[in-house]
Amino acid sequence: MISWSGGKDSALALQSIILGRQYEIASLMTTVNAAYGRISMHGVRRSLLQQQAASLGIPLLEILLHPNITNEAYGSIMEREMRRLKEANIRKVVFGDLFLDDVRKYREENLKKVGMEAVFPLWGRPTRDVVEQFLQAGFKAIVTCVDTTQLDGSFAGLEINADFLANLPVGVDPCGENGEFHTFVFDGPIFSTPVRFSKGDIVLRDDRFMFADLNDVKKQS
Repeated sequence: MISWSGGKDSALALQSIILGRQYEIASLMTTVNAAYGRISMHGVRRSLLQQQAASLGIPLLEILLHPNITNEAYGSIMEREMRRLKEANIRKVVFGDLFLDDVRKYREENLKKVGMEAVFPLWGRPTRDVVEQFLQAGFKAIVTCVDTTQLDGSFAGLEINADFLANLPVGVDPCGENGEFHTFVFDGPIFSTPVRFSKGDIVLRDDRFMFADLNDVKKQS
């Protein structure tokens, strides 16, 4: 199983696993805000997430969460899901994390409770190298959420490319690993067809997060 945010790091991690041929990917797993029908933190519509999974040809497990869920309740839900997945013979979960030790430790300890293991195919690599490999491989992604306490909100809605990277302020991680920004991958070498969308409104939420809405073109048509 791969922990799938719909963003660039999880896409590159998935490609790494596919090319490595060591593991078989049984499913994508994504947490979704049940009230708004969008990927948690990234703010992307479920219908676009489902388009991604269909283009990848991989089953999708959506875990619906209440927007105000406590950490304790979240932990209980995820533990229950992991135990269920282990019973289905899934033994490892792939993550696209790059260097945050506390995040890695959290994931490893929680999986260990249920007898599962975490896999980090991108771990420890320089983040500039990671995003450049992402672009060189032919992936395409757009910024869907910006934490305006770390990066100017004008970056929301921009496509990840050489210009985007050149304009990032000093101190902002090129992969947004510290939560500076989140992305949605809409095309690349592991997709059979591009995900179709149109850009919608750009809105500030909670006086902090700038979201670039993506409309589902297929639904509109």
